[in-house]
Amino acid sequence: MLLRIYPDNINERHLQKAVDVLRADGVIVIPTDTLYALACDIRSSKAFEKIQRLRKMKEGKGNFSFICHDLSNISDYTKPFNNTIFRLMKQCLPGPYTFILNANSNVPAIFKTNKKTIGIRVPDNPITRQLVKLLGNPIMVTTVHDTSDHHGYTTDAAEIEAMLENDVDLVIDGGNSELLPSTIIDCTDETPVMIRQGKGMIQL
Repeated sequence: MLLRIYPDNINERHLQKAVDVLRADGVIVIPTDTLYALACDIRSSKAFEKIQRLRKMKEGKGNFSFICHDLSNISDYTKPFNNTIFRLMKQCLPGPYTFILNANSNVPAIFKTNKKTIGIRVPDNPITRQLVKLLGNPIMVTTVHDTSDHHGYTTDAAEIEAMLENDVDLVIDGGNSELLPSTIIDCTDETPVMIRQGKGMIQL
């Protein structure tokens, strides 16, 4: 199902439909401030396993991030980090960045692995941030790739819905996405290191 939501005039009744799907172990596609992403509730192991199968990922492998509404609850999932990293995150977020942080003991239970790190995103996209706020906890995401070209991206929600219609429960159409992924910054040590230059432009 394709659900059109306008970022400058969000219909909360439509957004609640997406929340209901997530709470029912559903897999959805969401817009971000970069690329479209497959998403599920972090509390749903059933939906997470479905995404792994869809992306043909081996258990414990693959790149997943948590999308949060803001930075207020990230300590629920990360180990403590220094003020330099916190200031950098405050400077960049909301925005097109993924921050890799050391995961605390809550994360391995979610992924069912001994995962030591987690990517944290707070995208500058009102649809997705409001979705997370309504849900009441972060969502787990991984980028949607073009199934005909694993290294390419599909930027049109209708094309994504046609491509994945039998594999996902809902696609939120928030307009065409960017062609660039997020900028990834590794913050697992004392000094942040950029490991992928994407849409986010910042000098470390």
